[in-house]
This record gives sequence, C-alpha cells and structure tokens, in this order.
Amino acid sequence: MNLERISENIYSKYSLDYVSNKMLLLGVTNRKKTIDFLNLRLITSIIIFFMIIYLLDWGYVLGPIIVIAYYLLLPYLVIDIKINRRKHKLEYEALYFFEILSLSLESGNNLYNAITMTSESVDSELSKEFQYMMRDIRYGKSFEEAINTMKMRIPSDTINNILLNIREANMFGNNIVGTLNNQLDYLRESKILETKAYISKIPLKISVISVIFFIPLLLLLILGPVLLNYLS
Repeated sequence: MNLERISENIYSKYSLDYVSNKMLLLGVTNRKKTIDFLNLRLITSIIIFFMIIYLLDWGYVLGPIIVIAYYLLLPYLVIDIKINRRKHKLEYEALYFFEILSLSLESGNNLYNAITMTSESVDSELSKEFQYMMRDIRYGKSFEEAINTMKMRIPSDTINNILLNIREANMFGNNIVGTLNNQLDYLRESKILETKAYISKIPLKISVISVIFFIPLLLLLILGPVLLNYLS
C-alpha cells in the first residue's frame, strides 16, 4: 500500500487520470491497474535507456530519443489498440443484444427485469457490462448513476448514444421500446454502410496485391527466356 502511495506521488494528476480513464475503457474484465502500468513504463524506459548507452556508441544521443518515443507510444501499443478492438467487438455484439432487449420489453417486462434477463441469457462482453451495471444498482446506485458509470467503460459512441437514449427514456417516461427500435434501425444501417465500405476497398486491395506479386511474376515469365538466351 505504501508503494502505491509513493507511486502516486511520482506521477502527475493528469497522467493518473489519463491512464485511469483508458483502463476503464478496457471493461469490467480488465485486471490491470493504473499504477502498475505507469510503474512498468517508467522502469522499462530506464532499463532501455541504460541498455542503449551500454550497447551503442551513440547511445547518449540515441538513448533519450528512443526512450521518449517508447514512453509516449507504449500507451497506444498496450492500451489503445486493445480499446479499438474492444470497440469493434462491442458494436458487433450490440445489434443482437439490443434486439433481445427490445423483444423482452415488448413481452411486458419492465426495463430493470428486461436488462437482467437479457444480460443473463446472452453470453457476450456487452452482457457482462450490463450485469455489472445491474450489480451497481443492487448495491445502492440509482439507474441513472449506474448507466452513466457504464458509459465510462464503453469506447463506442454508438453504444453510448443508445445508453443515453435508454437513460432519458427511463427518466422522462418516454416509450423505451420505440426509442430502442429507432436505435436498432440506426445500428443496422451502420452495419450495411460498413459492409459496403469494406466491399468497395476490395478492388483496391486486389490491385495492390497484383502489382506486388503477379506483375513481377508475369514479367519474369515473359523476360526470362530472353535473359537466358542473352546470358547463354
């Protein structure tokens, strides 16, 4: 515990808050601690610096440059890439999850019971987030507080927009099913547009592969006999 307090005094509040917010976006299953990551980055940076000085002739010049680049890029390599992957995974799971939630609401369940039933019946990372949210409510948080806390753990603006609409519909007594169905239509359209964008990139990828692999091979087949005759 004393080590954690010492570490907290080493780093600025901005660094602690920045990394803490990033760690939240890794979700409820994340077991990494902010202090552990910052300590690891600091210690490895020091080790790399002295290794460069020891191994390279220009170590005193290259060391600071390489270490600064490593220090700044490590959060992206270790955290941001995982957050981006998690964002796509959650958005992929969202359509199915919210469709089940909508059906549960249409069958007559209130919002609390519908979320509980859906999160328990659907096995996904998004379900685990809702299960954690419902646990917060059982421990005394209001629905609005719990859903706001959940939004801090979700890296997807699309899903957060759905959560915002659910929260407002619950607060003001709006038609939650209608609001949710509108959001589902938006999710479906987004998936269609994303698929179309991916398909439109396929010809470009094929062209690049052709230029890199097939055209040199074709030239080799055409010019090979000529070169062999010339060399012989």
